Amino acid sequence: MTTAFFGELLLRLSPPGRELLFQRPSLDVHVGGAEANVAIGLASLGHSVRMLSVVPDHKIGETARGELRRHGVDVRHVEAAPGRLGLYFLTPGAGLRASEVIYDRAHSAFALRGAEDWDWDRLLEGCDALHLSGITPALGPNTAAAALAAARAAKARGMRLSFDGNYRARLWEAWDSDPRGVLTELVAHADILFGNHRDVALLLDKPFSGDGTERRREAALAAFEAFPNLGVIASTARDVIDADHHRLSARVETREAVCQTDEVSIAGIVDRIGAGDAFAAGVLHGLAQGGPDQAARDGLALTCLKHSLPGDASLFTVRDLAAFHDEGLDVRR
Repeated sequence: MTTAFFGELLLRLSPPGRELLFQRPSLDVHVGGAEANVAIGLASLGHSVRMLSVVPDHKIGETARGELRRHGVDVRHVEAAPGRLGLYFLTPGAGLRASEVIYDRAHSAFALRGAEDWDWDRLLEGCDALHLSGITPALGPNTAAAALAAARAAKARGMRLSFDGNYRARLWEAWDSDPRGVLTELVAHADILFGNHRDVALLLDKPFSGDGTERRREAALAAFEAFPNLGVIASTARDVIDADHHRLSARVETREAVCQTDEVSIAGIVDRIGAGDAFAAGVLHGLAQGGPDQAARDGLALTCLKHSLPGDASLFTVRDLAAFHDEGLDVRR
């Protein structure tokens, strides 16, 4: 199975260590992007993946494309065009100081590409699945229309569609958008939804509580009823003690059952950015290898491991997953 990923590639700029932004005149650079992160995570687990995107026709764009290629992602359909690469600036949290993100993504080469300029017959040829996230349609009218067109094209070809809600209010609020309308149609096409009770509340315009297993199940059942095509909902529950210590559990739900992991304590966090994308990669891997129970376990394992790794993407292998499940935390010799 080859999975296609449609979305924007970004550069992440962040101060070294736990410093404040521009505390000194140096920044660390990482290539990221919600869909690209999942693609790299799955490629690292041995899956066949293809990135569909546009980058600037210059050295920075080629660097972004090369980073994906280096990790096993097929980038033959990452095109080059005039424009700029989207950026975001991250000030990492520490202790009781929360992390902060500043976007600089307007008028990127990806955002400026017209919805009619994507050749879905060519881009999706040979693929069995497509992964999208709510960040792509949030960027503007062009990308919203393109994401909807991609979803329709995938379903017309009988492909499996996975969708990560990834609601980013600041991006939607930057233009005259209709997030509920756009996201509702995308989820209506989806077979797999990465989202929790807050995402369901946004889609259905109805409050749901995440306080307790039964209330979370209530939100999932409402989503299954509203979206007949939806077969799997995957989510995490995160309890933030401080920037360096979180507690995390994973949950994968079908129409018939709930697979819930125990809570894991994650201390000494190195980098939590991209942890949700690592979870998505782990769940997709688990669904391909087994079923909902393995998907929940692998999703939790991969997101926990990602907290130990600088950068946006998970680079862990099947062997790392097995070690997390079976070998504990002692030195492996």
